[in-house]
Amino acid sequence: MTEFWEASFVENQTMWGYEPSDSTILTKDYFLEKSVKEILMPGIGYGRNAKIFLDNGIKVTGIEISQTAIDLAKKAGLTVPIFHGSVEDMPYDSKLYDGIYSYALLHLLSPEARGTFIKACYNQLKPDGYMVFTTISKDAPMYGKGKQLDKDYYEIMEGLKMFFYDTDSIRQEFGHYGLFEITEMVEPNKHAPNKPPFTFLMIKCQKR
Repeated sequence: MTEFWEASFVENQTMWGYEPSDSTILTKDYFLEKSVKEILMPGIGYGRNAKIFLDNGIKVTGIEISQTAIDLAKKAGLTVPIFHGSVEDMPYDSKLYDGIYSYALLHLLSPEARGTFIKACYNQLKPDGYMVFTTISKDAPMYGKGKQLDKDYYEIMEGLKMFFYDTDSIRQEFGHYGLFEITEMVEPNKHAPNKPPFTFLMIKCQKR
């Protein structure tokens, strides 16, 4: 997956613009409501979703597999610590966080990696901490496109494999990790408004 994302960033640079996603805005509001002070963002990318947390007094630490994305984040003035590597290799530090937020990353991982990732995130939460994931839904227009690799798992294009979630698969993967809410999100493609919106599921968990 590293090669795919490096190539994508080189070709498209800041391909999603710098405006935060709607899911990120809602998560920021939720974290503020719950007095979350410091979060970990696996898959921070070039930082477009990080700034809104910083602007609202929430400290951010990132994890990112693409060095190109990290360089772009620094170039854009993002000064938060970012661990360079795969989320499959978590944890990168022994710190526990009030919150964890991961946007549009989970569905890009293999079945084995998804389980490892979810468990690692839960383990890095403080007691009563929250983790929020935004992931692709089976209601997305691209569901069923490309080469089918397994149930709800497709290679959309060469090098890009995606697992499409529904409420049942979310409950199966998150059932032991404090799952308490699943919400459908239809997000406009703000950087390319002529393209179809994204159909996501937002997953909320709390460590008990």
